[in-house]
Order: sequence, then structure tokens, then C-alpha cells
Amino acid sequence: AFRQGLAAAVQYGRAVGCPRLHLMAGRVPPGTDRATVAGEMETTFIENLRYAADLLAQEDMIGLVEPINNRITDPSYYLNTPHQAAAILEKVGRPNLKLQLDLFHCQIMDGNLSRNLETYFPLIGHIQIAQVPGRHEPDSPGELNFPYIFELLESLGYTGYVGCEYAPKGDTLEGLGWLRSYWESRGLQHGGTSKAAN
Repeated sequence: AFRQGLAAAVQYGRAVGCPRLHLMAGRVPPGTDRATVAGEMETTFIENLRYAADLLAQEDMIGLVEPINNRITDPSYYLNTPHQAAAILEKVGRPNLKLQLDLFHCQIMDGNLSRNLETYFPLIGHIQIAQVPGRHEPDSPGELNFPYIFELLESLGYTGYVGCEYAPKGDTLEGLGWLRSYWESRGLQHGGTSKAAN
């Protein structure tokens, strides 16, 4: 099933010009003790990632692995922390596999976002954001200080995409209003270009 899904995802990625694919880790089977199957699941995931890395390399694509919290979002998901993901990526040892760090999941599982961003920065291939606990816009009330996080990402040299994986409180345009305010606070205009450049 993994290989068939991957082949289809590569075709879709190629068709739309998306060079990065999210590679899912799978779920602990219902009624099974996580600790009992953890070793087998890791072995299978590593084998799948090696296969995926080889196939994606032929297409000049990057595979992304995302830890998803098992406290709220998906109790049965296998890959839950950036520490676990980094250890697996190290075992796989392929340069075209990266960490998709969703700050919502990371905060729920571990907190310590600044240190985690600094520690795992060399592995990061994509960032996703949402406020905790509501999973809404970054400027909604919650635990995370996104202006600080964005400044940290900038100081680390992050130039990749930041995915907005949240449920907007209103419509999409309303839900992206925080971005316009952020750009203006940084001396940028709509689209992220410098006002001085125009």
C-alpha cells in the first residue's frame, strides 16, 4: 500500500510541480500495545523511507516526515516527536529526507520550541504553524508567540515555505489577515516584498 500510494503521490507532485512529499509513518493497529509493536513499526518505516528516498531522488524530490501529536490529534499515529523523527532520519541516512516540523504538534508533545528549532534546523524541510490549543490563526489567543518564532526562523536562515495548517475562525481572507499585519510590522508590503524595492 505504501509503495502504491507513493507512486501516485510522485505522479501528482510531478504534475503540479511540487518537489516535496509528506511521507506518513502509519498508525499503531487498533487493540495493539504501542510498546509491543514499536520496534517492528520503526523497522517498517525505515524500510519505507529508504525506498521512498531512492524513488524521490530519481525525480529530484524531497520526502518529508512529520511528527504528529498523539495526545490530541491522533492517539494511534506512530511518529510523535521531533526527537523520534530525527533519530529515524539519522538511521535512514538519506539527504533527500527532511523533517516537516509542525509547531502545533511540537508544542503539544514537547514545548521548548526555540531549542527544538535550533537543534533540528539542519533537518527541517518544511514548517507548519497553528496556534495552540485552538489550532487557529497565529495571532489568535494561545500559547505561542509567533512574532518571536518568525524572528527566530529568520535569524536561523530559514528560507523555505511556512504552511498554515489551521482552521480559520472566519473565511480564508480573514484567516490570513495576520500575515498582512506581520509583513507591515517587518516593513514589507502585501506579498512579502520590500517597500524600498518598489
